[in-house]
Amino acid sequence: MAAAAALSPAHFSRCFKAAFGESPHQYLLTRRLERAAALLLATDWTVAAVGVAVGVRSIGSFTTSFRRMYGMTPQAYRDAHPPAARHVRIPRCVAMAYGRPRNRTFREDTGSPACLASNAGNGPGSDHDKDQDRQHAVLGARPGRGA
Repeated sequence: MAAAAALSPAHFSRCFKAAFGESPHQYLLTRRLERAAALLLATDWTVAAVGVAVGVRSIGSFTTSFRRMYGMTPQAYRDAHPPAARHVRIPRCVAMAYGRPRNRTFREDTGSPACLASNAGNGPGSDHDKDQDRQHAVLGARPGRGA
């Protein structure tokens, strides 16, 4: 972060602490613990999985830091709040579908729907051939004779 701000690490840390009241490292730890608390309430992941998800290296230090900040262990924090499934008032499959990314890069159809519909019946004996025969008849040319 200091490099992005074009400051020395020490100067950046002093400025950050003056602006936010805590060091960048402490700020990061606080945000991680807040995210962990939210994940404990909103998911059924294990405490270890939540710790890994927020980027801690040691589950023991995660539990200690969590207890210091919230006054209880992560499991006790989860037990003190209702299960995550109670918060969801819509079916889980609908919630999961809503959470999927909107901008997908995979597409099965490569052309526009109009192009696909117009090219769908171009085989022998299709309506497309009958339309061409009608056009030749209107123009005075007969099919099969070099029209």
